[in-house]
Amino acid sequence: MPSFRVIVAVGRLKPGVDPQTVEPAAAAAARELTVVEASTIDVVSGEARITVRFTADSPRTALRVAEHTVARIRTLAETGAWRLTERVGGRWFRRA
Repeated sequence: MPSFRVIVAVGRLKPGVDPQTVEPAAAAAARELTVVEASTIDVVSGEARITVRFTADSPRTALRVAEHTVARIRTLAETGAWRLTERVGGRWFRRA
């Protein structure tokens, strides 16, 4: 089954949100729809980014998972740009 990842820029947290809950909540949202392979939070050029890697049978299904995941993060924090990528061979290609 193809592997996808959604990468979301995360900004200011909503009042009362514990920073340590955001990444697990993102992974849990994706897990509601598919198998999650991994999740991480990184800081790139001063910007926090959550990455959730998951499996899906098609880019259309993966887009649904990505949108669901981003929607969950938005209940906890402000979000910036996000993207969906698919692993083909040894490379990642943008799908949304």
